[in-house]
Amino acid sequence: MEIGIKLTKPLQEVKYLATENSWRYRPIMRFFYYQYEQLQYWLYKEEVYAELRSHSEFAAYTLEECQQDLETLVQWGNLVPVQDTAKARTPEEFKTKQFRYQLSEYAVEIERMTMTLENLSVEGASLEPGYIERIREAVARLPEMVEADPKTVGSWWHGLNADFKSLNQNYQDYIRSFHSLRAEELMKSTAFIAYKDSVIDYLRDFIKGLQTNSYWIEEQLRCFEQRVVEKVLVNVFTYEKSIPRLEIVSEKEIMENIQGRWQSLRQWFLGSAMRSSEVVKLFEITNELVRKITRYAARIVEALNSAANRKEEYKKLAELFLACPEAADCHKLSALAFGVFNSRHFKGDLERTTESINSSVFAEPPLMVEIRPRTRRYKEKTAKRPIVDKSVQKERLYREYIDQINREQAVIQSYIKDDQIDFAALADGPELPAHVRITLLHWVSRACSTVSRRGKTEDGRVFRLLDPPHGDRCLLRCADGELEMPAYIIRFEEAKGARGLGALRPPAPVHAENGKNRGTL
Repeated sequence: MEIGIKLTKPLQEVKYLATENSWRYRPIMRFFYYQYEQLQYWLYKEEVYAELRSHSEFAAYTLEECQQDLETLVQWGNLVPVQDTAKARTPEEFKTKQFRYQLSEYAVEIERMTMTLENLSVEGASLEPGYIERIREAVARLPEMVEADPKTVGSWWHGLNADFKSLNQNYQDYIRSFHSLRAEELMKSTAFIAYKDSVIDYLRDFIKGLQTNSYWIEEQLRCFEQRVVEKVLVNVFTYEKSIPRLEIVSEKEIMENIQGRWQSLRQWFLGSAMRSSEVVKLFEITNELVRKITRYAARIVEALNSAANRKEEYKKLAELFLACPEAADCHKLSALAFGVFNSRHFKGDLERTTESINSSVFAEPPLMVEIRPRTRRYKEKTAKRPIVDKSVQKERLYREYIDQINREQAVIQSYIKDDQIDFAALADGPELPAHVRITLLHWVSRACSTVSRRGKTEDGRVFRLLDPPHGDRCLLRCADGELEMPAYIIRFEEAKGARGLGALRPPAPVHAENGKNRGTL
C-alpha cells in the first residue's frame, strides 16, 4: 500500500453528511442527484427552494436560507456554480446574474455511495457531432416504437439516453477545460498560435453539426402528438419494469425517472417558459469561446509584431547616438527621445491664462503654489487675537428672546377657556398664528405618545388630551395654511399655581472682578 497526500488529506466534500444542518444539506444534494439521473444537470436556487418547500419538513424554510446552504455546498466542493454572463451589457447586469448549480464529480460519487448505486463512469471530453446525429436518428424512430416489442423499445431508449448523456457530459467537460488556469496560461503563450486554427475549426464543425441537426430535432419534438409520446413512454416503462433488480424500486419511481428524462430531452432542445434551451446556451458558449481564442491569438500576434518593430526603432536610435560628436549632443537627443527622467507632476485646481494645448509653459505667467509638509504634527500658525467683550450684545439678545417667548405664551394663554383648549372652538375663531399652531400640535403629539394621554407644557402645567366624542373633525385656519384634524380637547388638570413664562426675567449680570476679562456669564 502506498500512502500519499491524496490518501491522508481530509475530504471536505463529505462534510454535509454529518453536520448540524445535515437535515437541510442532504435533501438538497439528493434532489440534485435525482435531477442528475434525469439528465437535468443545471438547477437554479428557485427550483431547489420550490422542491424543498413542497415538503412539510421545510414549511418555514426561506429563500435566504436556501441561498446560504447552496453557497456552503459550493465552498465544500459539492456543487459547481456557473454564472451566465453572455448577455450582460452593464456591470450591474453582470453582478445580478443568477447562478446555475451542478453536482461535482465527488458529489455524484458520494450520493451514489449512499444509495448503493453503480460507480460513475467518466468519459473523455469532446465535442463530437456524432452524438447529436444519433439523437436525431433516434428521435425520428419514435413513432416506430409505438408498435415495437419491449426489447426493441428498451434498446432504442437506452441508446437515446446514452447519446444524450454523453453529449451533455462531454461538452461540459470540454468547455470547462478552457476555463482552467492551465488553459489560460496556454492561450497566452506563443505556442498557442499553431494550436489556435485547429481548435477553431473543431468548434466550428461542432457548431455546424449542431445547427444542422438541432433545428430538425426541435421541429420533430413540437410535431409529435402527446398520445404517441405517452404510448412510447408506457412501452419503455413496461421494458424497465421487466428488468430484474436487486434493490426495491417502485413503479412510480421508474415512471417518474422515464418521464423526467424525456422532459429533460425536450427542455434541452426546446427550453421552457422560464428559461431558454440548452442548445441556445451551447451556441452562445461556443461562439464566445471562439471569440476568446481569437482575441488571445490577436494579442499574441500584436505583441510579437510590436516587439519586432520596437527592436528596429531601438537599433535606429542607437545609430543616432553613435553619430553624435559630443556628449552634449547625446544629452539633447536623449531629452528629445526619452524626455525628462526625473520629472514631477503637480495636480491641483490650476487656472491657466490660455486653453491652448500647444502653448509653452514659458509663455504663461508663473504660478505660485504653496506646498505644505506632509506630516501629522504640522499645524498652521494662527494669529493671536484678544477676547472681545460681547456681554452687552449677549444680554440684549437674551432679553429679546425672553420677551418673544413671553409674548407667544401670552397669546397661547388667551386661547385657554375654562382650563381647556377646544380645537372645535378654535376652528370657529380667528386665524391662528404659526407659533400657536406649532405649540398646540407639539402638545398633542406629546400626549399621544403616552398611554395615559397626558403631557406637560413648557412651563410645567399638566394637561390631558381628550378625543372628540363622536370622532368629530375640524378645520383650523392658520397663518401658514389650513389644517384638518380631529377636534381634540386639551384639558389642564392644574390650573392654579402654574408658572407662566411671562414671569421669567433675565438674570442680573455677574461681573468678574479679577481685572483681566470683564464679561456677563
